[in-house]
Amino acid sequence: MLNEKDLMNTIKRTYQQQPREEFVVSTEKILRQKARSMDKRIQVKRLSAVWSGVFLFAVAFSWIFLFSGKDVLINALYNLDEGASSSVINSTKKEPLVFIYHTHNQESFTPELNESSSENAFSDSKNITLVGKKLSEALNEKNINAIYDDTDIASVLNERDLMFADSYLISREILQNTLNEHESIKMVIDLHRDSQKREATTVKINGKDYARILFAVSSIGEHYDINNEFAIELNSKLEELYPGITRGIYLPGESARNNYNQDLHPNSVLVEIGGIENSLEETYRTAEIFAEVVKKVMDDLE
Repeated sequence: MLNEKDLMNTIKRTYQQQPREEFVVSTEKILRQKARSMDKRIQVKRLSAVWSGVFLFAVAFSWIFLFSGKDVLINALYNLDEGASSSVINSTKKEPLVFIYHTHNQESFTPELNESSSENAFSDSKNITLVGKKLSEALNEKNINAIYDDTDIASVLNERDLMFADSYLISREILQNTLNEHESIKMVIDLHRDSQKREATTVKINGKDYARILFAVSSIGEHYDINNEFAIELNSKLEELYPGITRGIYLPGESARNNYNQDLHPNSVLVEIGGIENSLEETYRTAEIFAEVVKKVMDDLE
């Protein structure tokens, strides 16, 4: 009987250890084909990765340098570093002197909405916040550092299940937070548009239509005297430079439902630029000349 060793020797002698040539050729051909296939896939993946990188770089480059991405990126980095509110826009990054916000942020203008009814003169995009932005830009161009807030207070009211009459509660939170963050602020403007008709809210100056300005000062609160004098000075300088541009100063009296948050800071004033039937272009013109007057008043404060 063969033992294990003898059995293995017999198997080796019986079966050749060298494979047939046909088998070698066939196997080599198959392996080469698979290798080429794998190499192509690797190359495709590498090329895909390279071209994806090139494409993303091109998109990023275009976004940053050709569109508004640069400002967005700077603002994002600034906010990460400073923890600033996402709704308060500070385009100069310098300490602000003027703060502009909007208690009734969705107040809009019928010519911009193709509306005839004043009840529908509200919008979540074409609204008074655009005028606030224009005023802020005009002030910054005159080296009066200004910031503005475009919080959608109407949406906040809806989220909190509050009424329209509670708008000043929300804007008060915004104002207080901003004042706490920026002690440099010397002037506060709550910017609105009026509900009066075009005849009362429009004036022609040098052949062009301008939206007229109305100031409102609350007699409730510790800063009434300062705020009233401040509004008088703004009103007087506007009338001096652009006769007919203002509609004066409205004093609601002590029976008013709120104080427009004017108790939080001296030199606070509610400003209404135009009415429901004015266009944005007309309000922008007024924002430009109002910025001119604000600069004169701010120079006096300094």
